[in-house]
Amino acid sequence: MGHLSVHNLGKAYKRYPRNWGRLAEWLGLGTHHDLNWVVRDVSFDVAPGESVGIVGANGAGKSTLLKLITGTVRATTGSCEVGGRTAALLELGLGFHPHFTGRQNVYMAGHILGITSDRLGILMPDIEAFAEIGDYIDQPVRTYSSGMQVRLAFSVATAVRPDVLIVDEALSVGDTYFQHKSFDRIRRFRGDGTTLLFVSHSAEAVKTLCDRAILLDRGALLRDGSPDAVMDYYNGLIAAKRADHEIRQTRRSTGGVTTRSGSAEATIRSIEMRVRGEPASSIRSGEPAIFRIEADVNVPLPELTVGILIRDRVGNDVFGTNTHHLGTSRRDLPAGEDLAIEFEFAALALGLGSYSISVALHSGSQHTSRNYDWWDRAVVFQVLQGRGPVSVGVCALDVHASWGANGSHPDTSPVRAPESLRIR
Repeated sequence: MGHLSVHNLGKAYKRYPRNWGRLAEWLGLGTHHDLNWVVRDVSFDVAPGESVGIVGANGAGKSTLLKLITGTVRATTGSCEVGGRTAALLELGLGFHPHFTGRQNVYMAGHILGITSDRLGILMPDIEAFAEIGDYIDQPVRTYSSGMQVRLAFSVATAVRPDVLIVDEALSVGDTYFQHKSFDRIRRFRGDGTTLLFVSHSAEAVKTLCDRAILLDRGALLRDGSPDAVMDYYNGLIAAKRADHEIRQTRRSTGGVTTRSGSAEATIRSIEMRVRGEPASSIRSGEPAIFRIEADVNVPLPELTVGILIRDRVGNDVFGTNTHHLGTSRRDLPAGEDLAIEFEFAALALGLGSYSISVALHSGSQHTSRNYDWWDRAVVFQVLQGRGPVSVGVCALDVHASWGANGSHPDTSPVRAPESLRIR
């Protein structure tokens, strides 16, 4: 099984303030450059079979780190050890020759991966079938769209299950259908023991595919932990770039990490779920529910938006909205005012399991514009079996099934739609 060990890895590029600096150094006339570090002193280990997501803003050093690990870029400092057969999907079209056909490029890429020509001949029908680019397989790659290049590159990189699979953002270029298809293959590899290193801006993809997440910021490793905790900190970091405030992470007594950040121009005082008029920590699927939020306005505010977000137990977003989208945000609020708002669900049609509520106070349509107080996983609650039939998933849809005689049309009575959510 594959493993990965990174020790104090760093990459710096020479930056010459003056055009003649390179020539002067070549002539031995001293040093005339500065070092621009894009990755610096990054260390982490990935155990065999583990899946690790790498996240960070554009320019954080994610792609450079992958290039250092795969050996396509030489490190300035540190070292990296990769065990087992490695397959990498980095920059779009990296390694493909535009004037050769797709089939010829498959053989060239396969040889780089250590697959023999005979084996590639056997695998070719499966590679073609998975890529689904039709007759383009025998056309020059220069005639391909970006999505077709991704399809072929991913197909050949994963034709044989690797010990280590490294995937950059290239998959985001493909269409939705192929993304689902690719992620299914990655999940299957994970189940079979492949070690995964995955770069993505998608919180859902990282939380679904990865056991750990690493946050890079300006080339340095900022956080290494569970995907939900790291992604929450990353969201707070994005908001912090627009305001001077602290990001605070604390561990719950019941387990898990909660993140809170904001300028404190307005602050959340309390959050609770109410069922049948009483505070509750559990609810039966389909029952009415109210989420009540109390807040304090600490300085005069031109606008205040309150938002809620329901997440499942692994941190995937299930449902979210805010008063801006609902047309009920408050304006011209004086300092010292205390507020209470209730989000009322006529039927909380969630599937069985554990869920959390995150709450944000901000201006505009999203908390990254001007964040006053963002409290992640402020309330955790359980959804129990309701009156409807048993189902799986994060939603409990009201559905009706009917049988028809063999050869005849089934009962055409309409499918009963779920009771609509009413939020005010």
